[in-house]
Amino acid sequence: MIIGVGIDVVEVRRLARALERTPGLADRLFTPGEQGRPVESLAARFAAKEAVAKALGAPGGLRWRDAEVVTEDGGRPRLRLHGGVREESASQGITRWHLSLSHDGGMATAVVVAES
Repeated sequence: MIIGVGIDVVEVRRLARALERTPGLADRLFTPGEQGRPVESLAARFAAKEAVAKALGAPGGLRWRDAEVVTEDGGRPRLRLHGGVREESASQGITRWHLSLSHDGGMATAVVVAES
């Protein structure tokens, strides 16, 4: 059963400017495993974090780094949950997450589906 769906879109250039302008922002938004990727990839990962929050109903207390996007050996993106996001996911009975990322034309997007 689908528990929630989230989608988000991020302007790549806007995220790039924010990361350049604000020292330490990358550390607050992205896990060490996510950092060091091209800005288009970071924008898609940021969109995924926003989409996860929306799928959960945007409860308070979530942290950016508690939703991590990892890449499987075949290249498929997958969510790895930590802390408050993992706890909220479990409390809602979510047992499986589906994730799709894309970036083109200066925009990045992510769609997540939370399933029980």
